Amino acid sequence: MKFFTKVLAAVVIAMATAVPAQAQFKWGIKAGVAVNSLKFNKDLGSTDNRAGFTGGLMADFTVPVIGLGFDASVLYASRSVEFDNGDSKTRSYIDIPLNLKYRIGLPVVGKVVTPFLTTGPDFSFLLSGKNMGGAIKNKTFDFAWNIGAGIEVLSHVQVAASYGFGITKSASGDNSMFSGKNRCWTVTAAYLF
Repeated sequence: MKFFTKVLAAVVIAMATAVPAQAQFKWGIKAGVAVNSLKFNKDLGSTDNRAGFTGGLMADFTVPVIGLGFDASVLYASRSVEFDNGDSKTRSYIDIPLNLKYRIGLPVVGKVVTPFLTTGPDFSFLLSGKNMGGAIKNKTFDFAWNIGAGIEVLSHVQVAASYGFGITKSASGDNSMFSGKNRCWTVTAAYLF
C-alpha cells in the first residue's frame, strides 16, 4: 500500500508541474471602443448611448490541454453621457477587468482561429469628471461584471466583445434619492506577443 501511495503522489506531482510548464503566458496591447449608458433608478430623462475610447495593456494565461485560463487588463477608458437637455459630460477611468477565459478548441482550424468565452469582474477607478453638473456626482470607484466572447486569430490577434453590468452605483445625487449604474458594450482588438 505504501508503494501505491508513493506512485500516486509522484504522478500527482508530475502532473502538477507539467501543466504549468505547458501553460501559455502572453502579454499585449489592447484598444477599442466602449458604448456606455448610465441607467438611473428614477426617471431623470434618458441618457443616450455614447461611444468612448478604451486602450491599454493585457496579459493572457492559458492551460492548453483544457483551454481554460484568464486574462487581465489595465485600460484607460473614456465614457460620455448625454442628457435629454443636451448636456454632455465625459468621465475618464482606469479599468481593470479580470476575466476567466475558456478557449473552444476546434478541429482542423484550431491553430488558425480559436473562439473563446469570458466572464469576470471589472474594477473601475475614476480619474476625471467627478462632478457631472447640477446635483449629480460620480463615484470614484465602480464595480461591474462582464460577459463576453471573441476569436483569436493565428495565436496573436484577439477580437472580442463584452457587456458590463454595473453592480455598484457610479453616480448619485446630493440627497441620495437617485443613483445611476454604468452599462457598457465594449469591442476591442488586441495583439499578443
